[in-house]
Amino acid sequence: MFGRLVVHTVVVLAVVVTLSTAGSGTEQAAAVSACSGRPAKTVPFATGELRIHKTRQYVCALAVARQPGARREMSVSLQPRGGHAAVDKGHFTRQAGPVTVHALNRCVRVSGTIAGKSASTGWILC
Repeated sequence: MFGRLVVHTVVVLAVVVTLSTAGSGTEQAAAVSACSGRPAKTVPFATGELRIHKTRQYVCALAVARQPGARREMSVSLQPRGGHAAVDKGHFTRQAGPVTVHALNRCVRVSGTIAGKSASTGWILC
């Protein structure tokens, strides 16, 4: 199990590095596949959307801007029930995240903010 976690962490870090060095044309295409697993839920809000993906053991979330462009404050938080939240917060042009948590047989809640507008879920994927 620990080996899988290490492999998953390395894959997520590789995706983050790829996204941070990609140009604007490839950045949009790469954002679609930044999280592994199947799309589980999309929550739209005024300035973007939360994208939530699920594998059997993990849940991954992104906050993606509706209009990529200038750097602005963004954050995404993903918390498994009974666990600590994984958070990505900063000034980004396209997205905050991905953040991933182990959530086998656990509900999660997700929240995201882009340029002062936000969205959140209750406990989902139970």
